[in-house]
Amino acid sequence: MRGLLLADEFLTRCINRLAIEYDGGVHVKHRLMRYHEFFVSRVKPGERVLDVGCGYGAVAYSLATQAGALVTGIDLNEGNIIKAQARFQHTNLSFVHGDARTSLPSGAWDVVVLSNILEHLEHRVSFLADIQRRINPSRILIRLPMIDRDWRVPLRKELGLYYFSDPTHYTEYTRESFEQEMGEAGLTIRHIQYNWGELWAEVLKRG
Repeated sequence: MRGLLLADEFLTRCINRLAIEYDGGVHVKHRLMRYHEFFVSRVKPGERVLDVGCGYGAVAYSLATQAGALVTGIDLNEGNIIKAQARFQHTNLSFVHGDARTSLPSGAWDVVVLSNILEHLEHRVSFLADIQRRINPSRILIRLPMIDRDWRVPLRKELGLYYFSDPTHYTEYTRESFEQEMGEAGLTIRHIQYNWGELWAEVLKRG
């Protein structure tokens, strides 16, 4: 069983690499899961949006072109920013290389997007509190992986295998752990939904 699960892990990595090639450089999950629509539907034309951990810019581009927002994407990986600048260009869109934990683009921001970002951070509550203190967005849009997405997750744990979906994750979520973390960060959940083993939410500053 352990060998088969390790083989499944290897095949999943191979499939993900090919899934990016399959859709011409953007992972096919962007199109099939249609999660861009979740972000686009919650942003108004003209709003200033900061996409933290924007990767190679696909969600940021959708927000600029479909929602009519003024979007800046920031990512720790300089290679991602170079790809984003080359692939996605629009008058409402810019990309910067930087670490959002220590430095953020100056200015006021209406919305912060955290799409598959929180699970990569060790100190998530302090990060969320810092975001609120430094830029005070009206809302934060979040997408993250759920730990109870599949029966193989607890099986891998039981067998002593790594059971998160990515080796760079510090955590993965249940609804209960998400609600607790948002509460500790002083945030109120305005909307929450579950799709594709993921949790998508809109949260607001409490009070």
